Amino acid sequence: MKLGIQVKYNQTLGNNITLQELQHNYDAVFLAIGSNIPMQMNIEGEELKGVYGGNKLLENNEHPNYQDKKVAVIGGGNVAMDCARTIKRKGAKEVYIIYRRAEEQMPAERKEIEEAKEEGITFLFQNNIVKILPKENAKEVQKIECIKTELVQKEGDLRPSPVDIKGSNYFIEMDYVVMAIGSKPEQKIVSNLSIQTNSKGYIEVDKNYMTSQKGIFAGGDITGSKATVAWAARAGRNAAEAIDEYLK
Repeated sequence: MKLGIQVKYNQTLGNNITLQELQHNYDAVFLAIGSNIPMQMNIEGEELKGVYGGNKLLENNEHPNYQDKKVAVIGGGNVAMDCARTIKRKGAKEVYIIYRRAEEQMPAERKEIEEAKEEGITFLFQNNIVKILPKENAKEVQKIECIKTELVQKEGDLRPSPVDIKGSNYFIEMDYVVMAIGSKPEQKIVSNLSIQTNSKGYIEVDKNYMTSQKGIFAGGDITGSKATVAWAARAGRNAAEAIDEYLK
């Protein structure tokens, strides 16, 4: 407040307030709404009770009781590390991180990986989940079916691609499964902004972080940049400098 900043709580873009209203009342608008809808693998059993999206699990802090439970976290980024370490600290008996590529290909920070190992997280590299199986006569998770992968360098790809090894399927008893394979923008909000997006639904910006609408800027995860707090913070700083120049 000392800087003259006004904060309005419980406001949803497209619900309580529209982008058109903001354009009318302000000379510039910066969109930093993030990209927090968990992506899905579209595999059998993903709809079962006990399957969670990593982003929403961390954001909403609505965790089930992990005490003496076995939990599988699918993914290799920082969100997967955060989920696994949080769940372990909340009393889970065993926590697995299942990643379809090799350890050196994990996008998570090396420090996060090493600290997760120190906390007792089990890593299953070059493994993939193909199915989530329910308990008999119930719609709750009982076990997962995994398959081993090998890395194959395909023409035109920058890094080797994981390919399933036929006949290497196996099962692990599991109580919960957390999908931390990435996130995507909330389309019901983005699609109503009348702003140009790319094929994946992220808002497109130029080198000055301006969108296809003059005076509307965006940065962070909603533009498809690296999904870390550090990168989002830097985007905010860069955009602020660009907005300052725009307003002169």
